[in-house]
Amino acid sequence: MEKQGDSVFHPRGTWIAPATGQSIPFSTLMEKMAGKSVVMLGETHDIAEIHRWQLHTAAFLYALRPHMMMGFEMFPKRVQPVLDDWVAGRFDTAAFLEKVEWKTVWGFPPEIYLPLFHFCRANGIRMLALNCYRELVTRVGKEGWDAIPVGERDGLTPAAPPLPSYVAHLKAMTGGRAGGRENIPVDGGRFMRAMQTWDRAFACNIAYAREEALRKSGEAPLIIGIIGRGHLEYGFGTPYQLADLGITDTAVLLPSQSEVWQLKPDIPGEAGRPDQFYADAVFRLDVPEPIPERRMPKRETEGNKS
Repeated sequence: MEKQGDSVFHPRGTWIAPATGQSIPFSTLMEKMAGKSVVMLGETHDIAEIHRWQLHTAAFLYALRPHMMMGFEMFPKRVQPVLDDWVAGRFDTAAFLEKVEWKTVWGFPPEIYLPLFHFCRANGIRMLALNCYRELVTRVGKEGWDAIPVGERDGLTPAAPPLPSYVAHLKAMTGGRAGGRENIPVDGGRFMRAMQTWDRAFACNIAYAREEALRKSGEAPLIIGIIGRGHLEYGFGTPYQLADLGITDTAVLLPSQSEVWQLKPDIPGEAGRPDQFYADAVFRLDVPEPIPERRMPKRETEGNKS
């Protein structure tokens, strides 16, 4: 891999280690990933090529370890029965999108996600709704976790406190403020409480599905997480919350669109934790197609920059 200062040339269709730029053989990486408990495939929501990469990666892992589930940030927990009915073949695509309230709950063009959903349906892979209901994130951001009655927490447990480096990372990524029109400070409590509610929701619902599968079959599945990259980078978000729940055998894979990769050194560990890796590996995408029109609903929450 040709290195120039703090960057390397990253050929299309190859995997590299993000801190060193060293090439990683595809088969070696996939065999390692197939042995994990959870593999999270990060995304930028409106780039179709990323969703194709997620599908291709998931398909290869399925060939290696077919006892698999796939969890999606896009769906709140309350639509889990709809996902189960979809995989069981009980209705068509149009009815599925209507029943999961796609236009109001998520809003990104469904056609860039549908190949993933059809892959699960065709192979009988259980789809997991990883998100919580939207109003919970708003309330925790504004009022704090302790102000939410136990019966209104959507089954979630309190998030582990964020590492200071997580706050610093999000601050750097957003220019210090986020939340659209509300322009909320990233290093303020409201923004971080909202982000951590998402992080914890994804982690809790992965953990619950894993525990349920263990009870039923005695064998834990490989769980693939389709999650915004802002919740995964450096392991600060959902991987950190999974570790707090006792699931540490996890991995993060991320895509890149650039032929020149800016090396991302590991962040020194905090409070006894080892160094934080940006990701286990990064894949260079094909040239993305133009971003489709973004049909987003008015959000009742703020700060989700994944």
